[in-house]
Amino acid sequence: MMKLKGKKIIQLVSGDFEDLELWYPVLRLREEGAEVHIVAEKADEEYVGKYGVPIVSDLSFGEIEHESYDAILVPGGWSPDKLRRYPEVIKMIQDMNSLSKPIGQICHAGWVLISAKILNGVKVTSTPGIKDDMENAGAVWVNEPVVVDGHIISSRRPPDLPDYMREFIGVMTK
Repeated sequence: MMKLKGKKIIQLVSGDFEDLELWYPVLRLREEGAEVHIVAEKADEEYVGKYGVPIVSDLSFGEIEHESYDAILVPGGWSPDKLRRYPEVIKMIQDMNSLSKPIGQICHAGWVLISAKILNGVKVTSTPGIKDDMENAGAVWVNEPVVVDGHIISSRRPPDLPDYMREFIGVMTK
């Protein structure tokens, strides 16, 4: 049974994403029947992960109608430091947050949520390397494989991906 049939999800991307943290969620969500669109600065552009695995974007930040999507995912790696520099990305995250649509973030992806200023009082996890950044943004940081606080689902690193996707899919099916 495909739990997410009919659901549309944005997977943000820019160069130097953590390969597993982008591909594992995309494939897992597609297995559940979700339509996952790869969204980047430019459409039909190849972006390469830290370990050399490429992905081609479907849509650009400027052309996507993010209001019509059910959820958004931010990958880890060094990609979040680039993604947070785009006003369109910040607006997407803020709009999804104000509508309480699921926002998935793993590893360094918390940087994008920090820049969107949506973490004050939110319980999250991330790579321990950005714990201080998360706490300075007002988040309540815990060192657990996955944390769900309402519509925000956060995880630490690749070994936590099965827990992360189980919880993300769980939030999507509520």
